[in-house]
Amino acid sequence: MSEWTTVIKPKNSLLDIDLKGIWRYRDLVRMYVRRDIVTVYKQTILGPLWFLIQPMLTTVMYMFVFGGLAGISTDGLPQALFYMAGITLWNYFSTVFNKCSNVFAANSSVFGKVYFPRLVVPISGTISNLLQFLIQFCLFLAFYCYYAFFTDSPVHMNATALLFPVLVVMLAGHAMSWGLIITSLTTKYRDLTLLVSFGLQLFMYATPVIYPLSAAPEKFRDILAFNPLTSIFEAFKFGWLGSGSLSWWGLLYSLGFLCVTTFLAVVIFSRVERNFMDTV
Repeated sequence: MSEWTTVIKPKNSLLDIDLKGIWRYRDLVRMYVRRDIVTVYKQTILGPLWFLIQPMLTTVMYMFVFGGLAGISTDGLPQALFYMAGITLWNYFSTVFNKCSNVFAANSSVFGKVYFPRLVVPISGTISNLLQFLIQFCLFLAFYCYYAFFTDSPVHMNATALLFPVLVVMLAGHAMSWGLIITSLTTKYRDLTLLVSFGLQLFMYATPVIYPLSAAPEKFRDILAFNPLTSIFEAFKFGWLGSGSLSWWGLLYSLGFLCVTTFLAVVIFSRVERNFMDTV
């Protein structure tokens, strides 16, 4: 009796995650990144200029509504620069989150035909959106240089700005891990997509995007500190603008929260991908 040369077995372990497969398919990650970038620019007149127009219009609106009508403090900083700092980070977080929270539904036709590690898709989406983030960050730098060198505004950079790459990685990790959990749940509970879209808008107001943490009532600051994004936004503004607060404990809490959610996200995502075609 001849022996089998290849034996195909199901993945039974909860922690059986094909991380090596992601590395083997790194060329596919690059292909997806290239595709995402080309798709965004295709059939548009202004191309990447849209990435500049959107934050500028949003900044103007925030200056009128929150700075003018509501009179929310910006810690003595120019409103345009303060809002641009928050918008730049938030746009990247929300874009990556929305991209990752729709992985199964948006790619069901591909997932049902060919095998490759499904984590390739959210990873590539997180990387490709870095281009949009970098374009908007350059716009923020243009605003920063103007106010720092041509006005008397109290804007100054400090050593905390060196944490910028770490903060971006943490922000991307939070967005992707939360998105993976949501996409795993929405394969079975479709109405969660409506709740998530609404909840993301509300979550922005629980994050110091349009206000400094110091402007929040003292009784709510501890509650806002439980938001793992709070310390990231505050550290970014503190490093680049010289206003805000730097909490090492807050960053450690955010990092710990990220490690836990990333582990849970990968485990849940890997478990759902085995039979999601039965529910999508």
